[in-house]
Amino acid sequence: MPASKNIGYHLLALLTVSVWGTTFISTKVLIESGLSPAEIMFLRFAIAYVCLLAFTYKQLFASSLKDEFLFFLSGMAGGSLYFMAENTALRYSLASNVSLLVCTAPLLTAILFFLTHKNEKLKSNLVYGSMLAFSGVALVIYSGGFILKITPVGDFLALMAALSWACYSLISKGLIHRYSSMFVSRKVFFYGILTILPFLLSQPYHPKISLLLRTDVLLNLLFLGLIASMLGYIAWSLATRRLGIVRVTTYIYFCPIVTLITANLLLHEHIPFPAVLGACLIIGGVYLAEEGIRLKFRKQS
Repeated sequence: MPASKNIGYHLLALLTVSVWGTTFISTKVLIESGLSPAEIMFLRFAIAYVCLLAFTYKQLFASSLKDEFLFFLSGMAGGSLYFMAENTALRYSLASNVSLLVCTAPLLTAILFFLTHKNEKLKSNLVYGSMLAFSGVALVIYSGGFILKITPVGDFLALMAALSWACYSLISKGLIHRYSSMFVSRKVFFYGILTILPFLLSQPYHPKISLLLRTDVLLNLLFLGLIASMLGYIAWSLATRRLGIVRVTTYIYFCPIVTLITANLLLHEHIPFPAVLGACLIIGGVYLAEEGIRLKFRKQS
């Protein structure tokens, strides 16, 4: 398919990552207001699930038990495990470490994809592009002062978060071609909620209604639930269906750039030159990786 026809899906993936890159502000506000990471994830997924159920209530279950089990794995990998691993990692490791390690998700996704698809070959352009983009991520994250402190538990959990997202991408790959994006997202939210319950039970969930009705808390929950979760997951599924998991996942490298710009606009933080250089490396790396994948697809067609 001509690349021009896919521009809209590339923009959709970039827009989704841009939204996800700003969620740290809403999450920080909610945590400072007294909600735990597990409670925030539960509430944002619950809001998204209820809204999607209103549009997809005619089909509650998948067409087969196998697909239903795959939805369960998707909800666990792309929901509870990912968010809990990432948020828990922040308690043991530096935020810069976690941000950097979570950005290994695109590379892990590519490696897992080519390991599970023996007929596919890992193209050098994809490897070099990913390495270049990852170097840019490191520059952006550490531009404010190079701080690298190895914390085995926190760093391991951050890598597990990246691996969870890579697994989610692979598991959901087949599902998004057999079901609508809204149905896929709704099932992911449902099983994400179901698998987060053990974490909530270990830390009793007793939110105060007055807290949830506070304007700042309510608006941030609605943003996370309706925009970042519901619309974000639907858009990601649509982009993945058209572009493929390896191509669309490379856009995750843009998250640090979005965070950097958001911090500058909202927090008035200065953007140092190394961060600008890192942003250029990310853009160049993603372009190189995308060109490598596109050339491969052209040869096959």
